[in-house]
Amino acid sequence: MDFHRVEANLRESFRTLASGRPRADLLEASGVTIASLGARFQMFNAAFLSSPVATSKELEQRLGFARTHFRSRNLPWALWVCEDWMETSVRRGLSQLCASHGLRLTAEMPGMIASGMIARPRHPLPEPEYVRVNSLQTLADFRGIGSVCFHVPPEWFNEVFDESVPCARPGFECWVAYFDGAPVATAASVPSDGVIGLYNIATAPGYRGRGFGEAITRHLIDTARAGQPACPIVLQSTSHGFRLYQRLGFKTTTRFVVYNSVR
Repeated sequence: MDFHRVEANLRESFRTLASGRPRADLLEASGVTIASLGARFQMFNAAFLSSPVATSKELEQRLGFARTHFRSRNLPWALWVCEDWMETSVRRGLSQLCASHGLRLTAEMPGMIASGMIARPRHPLPEPEYVRVNSLQTLADFRGIGSVCFHVPPEWFNEVFDESVPCARPGFECWVAYFDGAPVATAASVPSDGVIGLYNIATAPGYRGRGFGEAITRHLIDTARAGQPACPIVLQSTSHGFRLYQRLGFKTTTRFVVYNSVR
C-alpha cells in the first residue's frame, strides 16, 4: 500500500537527522519508533506509530511508552501519526486520548506520492542556480529561509540543521536556489527503500508567486531520479504547497497528524 512508502520515508528522514548526535535517541519498541534529536524544537523529538493499531487500549499503551521515554529525558516531544495505521474506531478517539497524555494537535498534513512522470510546467519557470548545501554559507542560507517559512526560532532551526548536515548526513541532501546572487528557495531529499522523500521545500517571502518553489521541486526530483526515472517520490504537504503538488502529479494517499506535548 502506498501509505507505507510515505510514512516509512518520513521516519527515515528523522532517523537520518538524529543519527550520531550526542543527545539523540533511536529505538524501535512496542510498535513505536523513537527518532529524537534531543533538541529544543519538540517536533524533532519524535515518536511514530510503526505498525497497525487495532484498539484504543493498544494505542494508549504506545502513547504511554513514548511519554515515559521522553519524561525520563526531560524533553518536550511530538507524536507523529500516520492515520492509516489505525482502525477507524481508534482514529475517532485519537485526539481525546492524546489530550489525556498531555498532547495537543498542532499540524495536519496530507501524505502524497508521485509514481509516474511529473507533469510539464504550465508556464515558463525561472532558472535559478541550484547549489547543494556543502558549506557553512549555504547552510546558513538554507537555515535562514527555513526558519522564516516554517515559523521556527532561528536557534531551534539551526540546532536541527546543524553543521553536521552538509558533511556527515549524506542521506539528507539539502539544496538552495539562488537568483541574482540571493537565496530564494530550499528543498531536501531523503532516499529509503526505492523511494525518494522531499522535505523543507520553501520559498523566501519576497520571491513567492514567481515559480521558484516549483522550479526547485522539479530540480530536486530530476536530481533524485537520475538513473531511476520511475522511482516514486513522496512528501507531506503544507496547505501552501498542496495545489502545486497536485498539479505536478502527486496523489494524496494518507494523512499525518502531529501532536506536541504541553509543558
